Amino acid sequence: MRLRSLGVALASTAALITLPVITPSSAAAADTNLSQGRTATSSSTENAGTPAAAGVDGDTGTRWSSAATDDQWLQVDLGTTASINQVVLTWEAAYAKDYKIQSSADGNSWTDLRSVTDGDGGTDTLTVSGQGRYVRMQGIHRATPWGYSLWEFQVFGTTGGTQPGTCGTANAAQGKTSSASSTENAGTPASAAFDGSDSTRWSSQASDPQWLRVDLGSVQDLCKVDLNWEAAYARDFQLQASADGQNWTTLKTVTGATGGRASYDVSGSGRYVRVLGTARATPYGYSLWEFAVHTGTGGTPPVEGGGDLGPNVIVVDPSTPNLQQKFDQVFTQQESAQFGSGRYQFLLKPGTYNGINAQLGFYTSISGLGLNPDDTQINGDITVDAGWFNGNATQNFWRSAENLAITPSNGTDRWAVAQAAPFRRIHVKGGLNLAPNGYGWASGGYIADSKIDGTVGPYSQQQWYTRDSSVGGWTNGVWNMTFTGVQGAPATNFDSGPYTTLDTTPISREKPFLYLDGNDYKVFVPAKRTNARGVSWPANAGTSLPLSQFYVVKPGATAATINTALAQGLNLLFTPGVYHLDQTIDVTRANTVVLGLGLATIIPDGGIDALHVADVDGVRLAGFLIDAGATKSDTLLRIGPAGAAADHSANPTTMQDVFIRIGGAGPGLATDSVVVNSDDVVIDHTWIWRADHGEGVGWETNRADYGLRVNGDDVLATGLFVEHFNKYDVLWNGERGRTIFFQNEKAYDAPNAAAITHDGIVGYAAYKVADTVNEHEAWGLGSYCNYTSDPSIVQHHGFQVPVRTGVKLHSLQVISLGGKGQYAHVVNDTGAPTSGTDTIPSKITQFP
Repeated sequence: MRLRSLGVALASTAALITLPVITPSSAAAADTNLSQGRTATSSSTENAGTPAAAGVDGDTGTRWSSAATDDQWLQVDLGTTASINQVVLTWEAAYAKDYKIQSSADGNSWTDLRSVTDGDGGTDTLTVSGQGRYVRMQGIHRATPWGYSLWEFQVFGTTGGTQPGTCGTANAAQGKTSSASSTENAGTPASAAFDGSDSTRWSSQASDPQWLRVDLGSVQDLCKVDLNWEAAYARDFQLQASADGQNWTTLKTVTGATGGRASYDVSGSGRYVRVLGTARATPYGYSLWEFAVHTGTGGTPPVEGGGDLGPNVIVVDPSTPNLQQKFDQVFTQQESAQFGSGRYQFLLKPGTYNGINAQLGFYTSISGLGLNPDDTQINGDITVDAGWFNGNATQNFWRSAENLAITPSNGTDRWAVAQAAPFRRIHVKGGLNLAPNGYGWASGGYIADSKIDGTVGPYSQQQWYTRDSSVGGWTNGVWNMTFTGVQGAPATNFDSGPYTTLDTTPISREKPFLYLDGNDYKVFVPAKRTNARGVSWPANAGTSLPLSQFYVVKPGATAATINTALAQGLNLLFTPGVYHLDQTIDVTRANTVVLGLGLATIIPDGGIDALHVADVDGVRLAGFLIDAGATKSDTLLRIGPAGAAADHSANPTTMQDVFIRIGGAGPGLATDSVVVNSDDVVIDHTWIWRADHGEGVGWETNRADYGLRVNGDDVLATGLFVEHFNKYDVLWNGERGRTIFFQNEKAYDAPNAAAITHDGIVGYAAYKVADTVNEHEAWGLGSYCNYTSDPSIVQHHGFQVPVRTGVKLHSLQVISLGGKGQYAHVVNDTGAPTSGTDTIPSKITQFP
């Protein structure tokens, strides 16, 4: 009971008298009050007379009020996903000074719709924009010594017409698999609380905390929990749910409980449900006769994990008939389809494949399904060549090979690729030729976690980065060949040649990959390595996740379903296809895996951002392409919100084989392509490309000011390809950043020097470290200019950094391609100018 002085009571009465009649504004008049009469829950209640339900009952004479602490919430379950445009809060005298309005697909993961600071009580009518089934007021700071108190909490918007479900009467937990933190003895097992009998019980050891949980078998819509306590009951406890049994969301916090039988309305979803006891009411342990869980019926069902891999994944084994024909059919379609919509993934089951030649065209990937590369043996070839482009390999983009062994038919495999064509986790039992037939132009590329028994011949390749691998030898190269952690790599000779070699890679973690464990698909998630050298296999440190923990995204999936799956705790496996989004994909859970097959492509429509990652540990983004939409996005991919500052050094987020494209397949617009706000992120192979050819290409038609902007500290980039942006290709604001290998071309289509002049400087640096940065280091950097619209442009420099002892650049160069534009300097005002048409690099071995 809350006792007040006469003055406080009069203030409350005055507030009540002056309350306006609650009517939605004209903006919401056409929409429905979706919250009235719906199931409401709260973090706490002041007493039995101020329940959560009173905040949504349409009666301004009843109210919800919380315990007298800051972090409290009131939540309403709308029954189905809705588009929300307005929230009206009618406060009692005990109001919130600072609070948030949030929405959720599942009651677990929340998105901020509106933040209010320095509120003054009364009636708050808030315009919002978002979607969700659950909406809540999350209190941050109270304005009074009392709790939070709302006469009414109203949510306005529209639904898709799906009727909300009802809470089922059946006990979904009965007979299901259960476990507990402890048991008192063999006669009080966890299963006794789920056997439907009030004469058997679970009891724990006599200590705090303890828990009892049940596995419902699949993700369920949760609406009520019944507890029947024995004499040894919990005074304080939480009811929690989880999609994976590891990450838990609190559905209800109960304090001061009195034991016996009690029912609790909850809202959320999960496969696992538990009671977590935090304080016992007796000297004994916790003891439950029965623990019942009720689930919703008739509403929108939860998103299920697992299932088949969709129509564009071609799974084969050595006995598959007409296998060569399958490869040839896809190659014929994809060989020159540079901006087409076809996407394909070949998955090869373990075994030996004889006499095949898998030629890879655009948006085609081939992978073995063994846990180790040598589980899948190809006696033949995986070939990328440039016959479609008259022997020019500089446009052999967007394809990949992974996790298999090749014994080339003539002793040497050909992999003549340009950007965005990773060669990962491959054992080549012979040599590897990186040039096209005829040794035409080539502009690649990337190898990681691979073993090449013979010699690698780059020949005409302008640049290449190889990481954590072994090679039998490496012969020649053109401008920039960079190696880290590569056994057999040539020694650094950048003063006279193309090589920059570091003995180890400071931080690396290999890309997640799909494999078969018996007949079951799983995703292997490799562990982080420090100071790595050589391949990660066959040791394979890491964890395996069953496909049931992934929403298998197939063409036609909606962004709402994708976000619901994420909110339920599922990971994402994008099958090959093109996905248009009308909502930003929000990754909010630590260790979430977002993995693409066959260069799955995400396109944000209507000017939204494509993908946001929260400031959490260990998210893995891998193997997909983000293609800018025709309406300008602010940021296509954002890792961490602005101001992110959490320490993720033990478990960093990784971005691997994630490619960005602005234009080429049609007009595309963005201000920023990739923004990294979180600390400790590892960017391992990306091509961030503002298109210089294709459809929808022009200085303003596919405008994108920035390629990569790094605001987080301690970010590492290994294999960074960024090209053609209207302003800075890379702008690095964070401290202690490191880049190993950088390839860049400046925008071909700059109309004249005036269009790129800023601060008295002609041309934006390809790679700029902000003036405020004290520590930064980079190795193996190249910037090339090809100013085809105005060859008279003289770019002031390729690189711009503050001159400080903590800022160091190694092996950097600038090159004029055929004399179309020139560089005056390499870095800042240092370095010889380029000149003429001979594409001779101007180099600096170390700066300063």
